Amino acid sequence: MTARRRALIVGAGIAGLTAARQLQDGGWTVTVVDKGRSPGGRVSTRRVLNGDADRPEHTSMSFDHGAQYFTARDPRFAAEVERWVGEGAARAWSGVFAAFDSEGREPVANDGGRWVGTPGMSTIGRVLARGLDVRCRTTVTGLEPGPPQAGDAQPVWRATLAGGDPVGPFEAVIVSTPAPQAVPLLAAAPALAAAAAAVRMQPCWAVMVAFDKRVTAPFDAAFVSGSPLAWIARDRSKPHRDLAETWVLHASGPWSAAHLDDGADAVGPFLLNAFADLVRAPLPLPVHLAAHRWRYACADPPLSQGVLADAGRRIAVCGDWCAGNRVEGAYLSGLAAAAAVAGFEGGRRD
Repeated sequence: MTARRRALIVGAGIAGLTAARQLQDGGWTVTVVDKGRSPGGRVSTRRVLNGDADRPEHTSMSFDHGAQYFTARDPRFAAEVERWVGEGAARAWSGVFAAFDSEGREPVANDGGRWVGTPGMSTIGRVLARGLDVRCRTTVTGLEPGPPQAGDAQPVWRATLAGGDPVGPFEAVIVSTPAPQAVPLLAAAPALAAAAAAVRMQPCWAVMVAFDKRVTAPFDAAFVSGSPLAWIARDRSKPHRDLAETWVLHASGPWSAAHLDDGADAVGPFLLNAFADLVRAPLPLPVHLAAHRWRYACADPPLSQGVLADAGRRIAVCGDWCAGNRVEGAYLSGLAAAAAVAGFEGGRRD
């Protein structure tokens, strides 16, 4: 009889959840832990309850304040997106796109190749997490290889949680966190730790703003250069969204880095003014304004190998920063990590 192999995955973003599903489908017993409140990582949605009974259209507001959309170029990811669409978890975004530079605004073609989760981007994480053992609000503070189990020539892993509780043993580990957060967990795999430490991550300030009326802009989303902002989007233009006039504003990486330690109460109004400068028209009254700091938003530059793996120690590292930063890259990195773990010599115990 063959014993089920056990794997620990640290991080419940798209890469970690994808790896978990692949391993579970391959016969592994998988445990996923994440310090956040819900699975999905930066593919996330913030929901706000306004509580204004006189304006029912504004009582519920949602903002995709992390990843804005995804494209599907690789056939494997395209097939997964097709599955999400079939389940009603994703739809094409048919909004009007533009690009701003120092000389003004230009239209950008929307060929229908941009997809979003419905009714929010966080739906994608929930779909991927379905049927998995995902433990949120759980922080791993250390990973330590231990002696082999009986009948196995390879070491096993144990994890230490915040508070000192041990978890394990596991025959393999996947670390699926932003590179700087992965480094301290890779002390027992120094080559992987060094590779992760060399990756530079850029932050991103995200502002969520809702207005009492429609913003008079002839576009729904825009790429921006020459401004503190890098991206602006009318969230309401995405399919199956709330009625409120909601916008998400993403600051550029350099601006976010320069203002990393600013307070959210200062960042929100400043970037709202930058938005007004782009629109070149008076903005309606904001009924909600909040800012969120993504400390590790994207790699600059990202890696391209998809996964970092140490077969001898049976540990792998994955994430969007391993494969081009995008949601598709995260998914493909998760596939690569699962394949690496499944191929570790001595991974199966008979």
